[in-house]
Amino acid sequence: MNALIFDSGPIISLTMNNLLWTLKELKQRFKGNFYLSEGVKKEIVDRPLASKKFKFEALQVLKCIDEGVLELVENHKIDELTNEVMELSNHCFKVQGQPLRLFHYGEISGIAACKFLGTNIFVVDERTTRMVIESPDKLIEILERTMHTKIEVDRENLNKFSEFTKDIQLIRSAELATRAYELGFLDKYLLDIPNPKKTLLESVLWGIKLNGCAISRREIDQILEFEKI
Repeated sequence: MNALIFDSGPIISLTMNNLLWTLKELKQRFKGNFYLSEGVKKEIVDRPLASKKFKFEALQVLKCIDEGVLELVENHKIDELTNEVMELSNHCFKVQGQPLRLFHYGEISGIAACKFLGTNIFVVDERTTRMVIESPDKLIEILERTMHTKIEVDRENLNKFSEFTKDIQLIRSAELATRAYELGFLDKYLLDIPNPKKTLLESVLWGIKLNGCAISRREIDQILEFEKI
């Protein structure tokens, strides 16, 4: 299936940077589906609408859902798989004998939706999630250094989780924003200022970074260099 499954973080990053509208254009070029799991919708639509904070941002996301830009995928099998993997993933690491819970329900429900729909592209900005999937041993080193304590690893659970996620390809809101720039969707912001192209893409990437996307300063510089601006 030609589809992207979104975690909450990238949607938040795009919304907070006035870039959510680019998803409609990107979807048309992608010629596939953009999905949200029920767990992610609860995080970025249902809960904010029931509170005062981020209510307007939730309305913007809901509008994308109503217009069919973002499609909601619901199935009891996804719920069952989410609960199963949630239990597994949050028992891969322990600190002082207590489980170290690194995942939220929305993230795992997105991964479960990937498996259920038969697509392998998961859009996620959160650094820890990405590292558990891509470089778990490196994450262990970082956690031990930042927490100043030994991390106990249940290798059996970690291997099961790694096997479950091994085919999943991760991309970030930064890659989506860069693609929107490359396709000319952001050209209306090319103004009469010094080096307008670099200023535009740099501002977009830094805005996304400062709203939660795990992209480093070095990666931003590399993207700017690759784009030859």
